[in-house]
Amino acid sequence: MQKLILLLTLLSVSLVSAQAYKGKDDNKFQVGTNLQENGTGINVSYDYGIGENISFGISSTYLLGVADALLKNAVGDEKADFGDRFDVRARFNANLGNVINVGDNFDVYPGLSLGLKNFGGHLGARYFFTEGFGVYTELNVPFAKYKTDNLTPAEALHNQFTVNLGASFNL
Repeated sequence: MQKLILLLTLLSVSLVSAQAYKGKDDNKFQVGTNLQENGTGINVSYDYGIGENISFGISSTYLLGVADALLKNAVGDEKADFGDRFDVRARFNANLGNVINVGDNFDVYPGLSLGLKNFGGHLGARYFFTEGFGVYTELNVPFAKYKTDNLTPAEALHNQFTVNLGASFNL
């Protein structure tokens, strides 16, 4: 009986057809966590396909958990306020899943972003379990910071290497 259940499970998983990026008019919504030095928060993003391998979108992050050093610091310029915790970015993605032939349910997308804090880049991946639900991860790095002086720890939020991971949805 256990072998039969295992066989049915494997067959049903192999028959599921999910596509990670469909091309023009594709819509993706993602929600997850943002991890970076001195803070963790929530990340939401939306991407719209404008071509076979190109999408534009928007991404926003708000840090809910900020290190105690940034909350209780007596020095005013190191206290993390709303402006330090929040970031929004316009983004461009090159969706390469079908180019590198890794399967319809998997997509790799390098891209560029222009945000409130910096101009940067990201490398992301999505894997869809079903037609509407999957997981994603993104690695983000700033290329050019708007403020070039020495950054306080609060100003360094969103101006450093970050990781996003969470759920992805086809709309």
